[in-house]
Amino acid sequence: MIVDLARKIIDVLLVWLVLYYVLKSLRKNVKMILLFKGIIFIIALVIVSKIFNLVTIGYLLDYVLEWGILAIIVIFQPEIRNVLEQLGRSQLLGRHKVLTVDEREKVVYEIVTAMEAMKKTRTGALIIIERDNSLNDYIEKSKKIYADISSELLVTLFFPNNPLHDGGVIIQGDKITSARAVFPTSDNLKISKRLGTRHRAALGISELTDCIALIVSEETGRLSVAIGGELHYNLSTDEVKLLLLEGLRPKQNMVIDEEEEEEEEHAE
Repeated sequence: MIVDLARKIIDVLLVWLVLYYVLKSLRKNVKMILLFKGIIFIIALVIVSKIFNLVTIGYLLDYVLEWGILAIIVIFQPEIRNVLEQLGRSQLLGRHKVLTVDEREKVVYEIVTAMEAMKKTRTGALIIIERDNSLNDYIEKSKKIYADISSELLVTLFFPNNPLHDGGVIIQGDKITSARAVFPTSDNLKISKRLGTRHRAALGISELTDCIALIVSEETGRLSVAIGGELHYNLSTDEVKLLLLEGLRPKQNMVIDEEEEEEEEHAE
């Protein structure tokens, strides 16, 4: 009895887990959202046709259901592949989550200091910070470094005469993992035509993963941040710092938060 109950609970939890990750992946994919809505609409029509015994529409829907799955796989093959790739890149524990508060603040300080220096000299830069979604696919095709983060190293990597200055730098935890990484550019039609390849690449990788993409414009020196397919353009160094601290802060357990609050109240 207990084994059967446990099996049913696990079965339901697995279904909800799959649905959660699928819906999470669909959230930023407009084409897949439209496809999902279309499937729901067809299912609703099938239910209505069964209830009211609508023979003709039911007959047509049977053909749609019979061949529709194959048609969907063929037509939406790129979108389905992207969703599956995103699910495969998910990590249970991103490296940024194991950093201490001091380590995280040092990482942010070094990155912001480097961006401020490159802003003054108008040195173009693209810095990608990994979070929960793995960036190993892009690291494999780039130049491996694996060095401690420092503002001096970041500035040197993007120096125009440096052979590694093209492409982007990937950061995992408190390490610069690789340089000269190439990322897919966004095909979002709403992007301003004034934005260059760096901004489009930053948006592209932020649409595919949950990374934080930092950009220093070579033409204007302006700082920008791309997160979740959204571009925060022309930011101050303080604004970049706040976005980084918030984006790299691990979600804390509510129980722990409440205990800390109680300790602070007692201390007062």
